[in-house]
Amino acid sequence: MSFLAVSARLAAQALPDSSGLPDAPEADPTLPAVTVTVNKQSQSLDAVAASVTAFAGEELASEGVRDLQGVAQMTPGLTFQPVGQSSITPPVMRGMTANIVGFSSAVALLVDGVPTLRGQGFGDSLLSAQSVEVLRGPQSTLYGRNAQAGVISVVTRQPGDAPYALLSAESGSRQRAVLRADASRALKPGRAYLGVAGEFMRQDGFIRNLHTGRREDGRQQYNGRLTLRLTPSARTEINLRASARRDDDGASAWGAVAAPRATVRSGWPGSNTSRGHTLSADVTHDFGGGLRLRSITASNVFEDRLQQDTDFMPADLMHVQRQHRFNTLSQELRLQGRSGRGGDWLLGLYADRDRDRLGFVQKTPLALTPTRAWQRGHTLAAFTHWNIPLTGPWTLTLGARIERSRLRFGFENAPAAQTLSQSGTRMSPKVAVQYAARDALLWASVADGLRAAGFNAFAPVQWRSYGPERARSFELGVKGQPGRRLRYTAALYYTRLHNMQVQQMGAPGQVFITNAASATSRGAELEAEWLPARSWLVQAGVALNRTRFGHFSDGANRYDGHRNPMTPAATAHLGLRYDPGPWYAQMRLSASRRIWLDAANLHYQSGHALLDLSAGWRMGRTEISAWVRNAGNRRHDARGFPFANIVIYSPPRELGLRVIWRL
Repeated sequence: MSFLAVSARLAAQALPDSSGLPDAPEADPTLPAVTVTVNKQSQSLDAVAASVTAFAGEELASEGVRDLQGVAQMTPGLTFQPVGQSSITPPVMRGMTANIVGFSSAVALLVDGVPTLRGQGFGDSLLSAQSVEVLRGPQSTLYGRNAQAGVISVVTRQPGDAPYALLSAESGSRQRAVLRADASRALKPGRAYLGVAGEFMRQDGFIRNLHTGRREDGRQQYNGRLTLRLTPSARTEINLRASARRDDDGASAWGAVAAPRATVRSGWPGSNTSRGHTLSADVTHDFGGGLRLRSITASNVFEDRLQQDTDFMPADLMHVQRQHRFNTLSQELRLQGRSGRGGDWLLGLYADRDRDRLGFVQKTPLALTPTRAWQRGHTLAAFTHWNIPLTGPWTLTLGARIERSRLRFGFENAPAAQTLSQSGTRMSPKVAVQYAARDALLWASVADGLRAAGFNAFAPVQWRSYGPERARSFELGVKGQPGRRLRYTAALYYTRLHNMQVQQMGAPGQVFITNAASATSRGAELEAEWLPARSWLVQAGVALNRTRFGHFSDGANRYDGHRNPMTPAATAHLGLRYDPGPWYAQMRLSASRRIWLDAANLHYQSGHALLDLSAGWRMGRTEISAWVRNAGNRRHDARGFPFANIVIYSPPRELGLRVIWRL
């Protein structure tokens, strides 16, 4: 949970009694109960036999956490690749990551059940979010391909009978400005409800163009969300949702390795414009007796256009251009119910269709090389998940998914005979056993994960296709809440990876994805929330990971025993909050060890620790806060990625002021 979710309860406990009666004895502070839906059903967080980190959406907004990268700073084992472009945010979890040009991910993102399965468009502004849940470990049984390391689930707020409104404004460094509005009301009480939310953000860049005198990497973002909730009967609920997002960026946060920091001399202008929209119909019907049917039909479209100088000099010697469009239509049906002795079960069907267009242009001193390609994909799957009570405190969990997929690839205007295709049928099982002790839950699980096969449009024909990646993970864990002032989760895992997909980049336009023969990932995670005294809250987490290739030959190169790119060996966070009411103050420290950026383990992002500070004052419905991000102004540039001659600059220290008004 976020700081404010707990501190709001603590502040309420500390408020004086205005009734005029003598004060009752103060109760000891306790951590509030948390409900999650990561297993596609509502469960208490303390009863989920898995590593889950959960946050309340409105409190994230109050803290100024606007995106999933902010969530990652408070989640053990979750990071994002440094890319320097708003349109691409590839996730990294438990030693597994995403391939940017392979359009596959090891972590799935779901917003109200609508999936995003690639690094492109993997992001959400958390606008109108009710909760954010991060589930670690293979989840292909319930969520299918590209969920082999975990799932991030965002659930937006549903409008209800009570009117709701939240307005916020923010100003900060480099002319930063953020406006956000979220409101809902009943159109017809008990039958129809409307929710509307919108956001605008802009900020100047910090990279100086010594040739033009401009700042190159400014950012603007627009977000909107609309929800129409209908309840035609007491047992039926329909949610019609529409969301849209647009990013208008300057150049990527890139520069030349040999240049002075945060400077370029580019004469060719850079830009990165992306936009996406999602439409979904979410229908739930309760048959009674614990039997419930849910259908989610969705269209998810994302477009990405980029032009980027890669020589960073006045003459246009080298640049890249990108124009991609991803269109996914998906349908999920799931039926859930209760079995005897308090167990539960879930049966589901899933289908999707992908229609993708891929465009890329590479400019070198010798040539201008365009690439225009298309991909078509289909997936059909059936899955099930059972929680079966055994003797006494023991429970058995069984799950399986059968998934059939087919992918076709070709170049525009090329003969049909040159079209490539891949297809396959694969099963992803899961078995877990849990033991409910008095103050703790212990579990052991074995689960399989799958990352889909694919094609690399930007590689020579002999390197164009690559096979599926499979993972089998073993996990031991324990969680508990002794005394209701401490909540903890600890887990150990060991994952065997077969045909691991590894992406490598040489010069601009040279991108390869190959299957390593084998790899292993092992690690440990620990997170805790603690109320040491009234008005105080401590949150902490640490994740250790060791991912190594087995036998891996890539042409003449051998990478046996090397670290998987993009996966830090250790991450940690520590948060401290004092909230006696009506004012509060907090700090958060997030740290990461060095991250290797290539399979040869030559290029890296330096290890770093970032300190964020904030303090605020509540006055009735109004809250005013001041914040500092990266208070120590620590640099953690990624040198040598995505190409050997490029550095991705990390942003400097930022300060700001935020005002929030709630109805």
